[in-house]
Amino acid sequence: MKRAGFIASQGASSLARALRAPYYFVKAMGVRAPERLHVAPQDIRTADPTVADEIYAGYFSFDGKIVAMQGRSPFSIQPPSAAWRRSLAGFSWLRHLQAADKALARANARALADDFLLSRNIFVDDPAFEPPVVARRTLSWLAQSPILLEGADQEFYERFMNSLGGNVRMLMRALAHEPPGLDRLTCAVALAEFGVCADAGRKFQDCATDLLDAELARQISSDGGHVGRNPQALVDLLLDLLPLRQAYAVRGRRPPERLLACIERMIPMLRMMQHGDGSLALFNGMSVASPDSLATILAHDEAPGAPPLDAPQSGYRRIEAGDALVIVDAGGPPPLEYSGAAHAGCLSFEYSIGGERLVVNCGAPASGSDVSRRIARATAAHSTLVVEDRSSCEIAGEAGFGRRLAGRIVAGPREVIADRRSAASGEWLEFSHDGYAREFGLLHRRKLALTSAWLVGEDQLVTLGAEQANDFVLRFHVHPNVALSPTGDGCGIDIVSPGGIRLTFEVEGLTPAIEESVFFAAPGAPRRCAQIVVAGRALPEAHVRWSFTRVDGG
Repeated sequence: MKRAGFIASQGASSLARALRAPYYFVKAMGVRAPERLHVAPQDIRTADPTVADEIYAGYFSFDGKIVAMQGRSPFSIQPPSAAWRRSLAGFSWLRHLQAADKALARANARALADDFLLSRNIFVDDPAFEPPVVARRTLSWLAQSPILLEGADQEFYERFMNSLGGNVRMLMRALAHEPPGLDRLTCAVALAEFGVCADAGRKFQDCATDLLDAELARQISSDGGHVGRNPQALVDLLLDLLPLRQAYAVRGRRPPERLLACIERMIPMLRMMQHGDGSLALFNGMSVASPDSLATILAHDEAPGAPPLDAPQSGYRRIEAGDALVIVDAGGPPPLEYSGAAHAGCLSFEYSIGGERLVVNCGAPASGSDVSRRIARATAAHSTLVVEDRSSCEIAGEAGFGRRLAGRIVAGPREVIADRRSAASGEWLEFSHDGYAREFGLLHRRKLALTSAWLVGEDQLVTLGAEQANDFVLRFHVHPNVALSPTGDGCGIDIVSPGGIRLTFEVEGLTPAIEESVFFAAPGAPRRCAQIVVAGRALPEAHVRWSFTRVDGG
């Protein structure tokens, strides 16, 4: 049903884009190369001057692949991967040359940019001209324009401005065809920033601002989350939106109200997703978060306070007790067009104490094979209950679905319920999802209660139709730095963190086991870790009660 609805909606969207196409093409035709740039937005992404030395030496490292140029231009070689080419052509690495603050680095930046400007498209379907890459290149060139244009000769200056204008025309045309998604919002941000920074004219500025306003309204929820439910999307967007807000101020212009409102909602949402060590919870495509980037973003919070506990539109809940913290995925899959990176992790949770993460999800690989990404998206890669080794969501492959749907979630929980209750023992979170209803006729219910001394949980599979017994597994993946061992009586699991936090895991009526797992969200490369596994049989009205109890006096 959902798949048929998506196909129908895609037909309607295609028609709408076809009707809008002439408008965007006319707007694109009216864009001319700017004569000057009035302001260069600040690039607030972390910069490393040592990378400038590597680039000068001819080493370009992107997406896990290092290429030695040996005197060649990086824009003239066959790229080792499409992802490497995207990163190269996005020019985000210019910030490292700017951070070096040397005449040599500036000359190197301009020479490399000129290599690109003078190069010819020698690759079929060159990723350098994909709309999100063009948008990133536009944002990078605007931010780093001082090092590119300072002392430049007239010929380079004109080539650069002509290419900048060409980028904007490509982005305008792309908006007639690009499907909705985060890439579309990035294109809108690039157009708005060009409108503020260049002498683009008031009509173009107003048009670009309207496009940005529409995409922010479509993609940022009222609680500050992104419709795709990936915390990384908030990080990436804020690293672009905060400089854009500043650029409006430098030009003496009032930023759009929706831009200001979205930023004010998005930063608290990031706080909600943070553990005590500063990292973000690993849900729906989240991988390694840059601590420097997070710190930079959070420093812009004009009214810092306690993070919110509930984000019902985005589908996340948080519960705190002393230095203990649990964050729960309590939402269904995103709309199909935004679900390309989402995970089948409904009702999974992460648990930390102080600055130590204990129970985690496996997270998403920062780079790597499609196989790893598929494994990371499965329900079994999350700290939740799995029925018959099936995921609670169906993720489309290319076979039988075609490229249009490939990688998107085409079936999953339709109704996810989350409630917060108070009891004498403390606060409870109660959840349910129907992701296993269609295939097995089962509803998964989960309860969680937290104090500084323990985390207690209860899972139940409720039969919705004819009674049947199904195998289930409860999985609790633990951080790679956490050590697990059976208790002396073999009925529980001892847990020890690097900082000396000690807990015991126990489960009523069943015996937990320790199995291998993988932590995809480790810096550099995936790491081995362990998981606590509780296997059982789903019988009518059966409850599985489990607990993590601190034994270190915490």
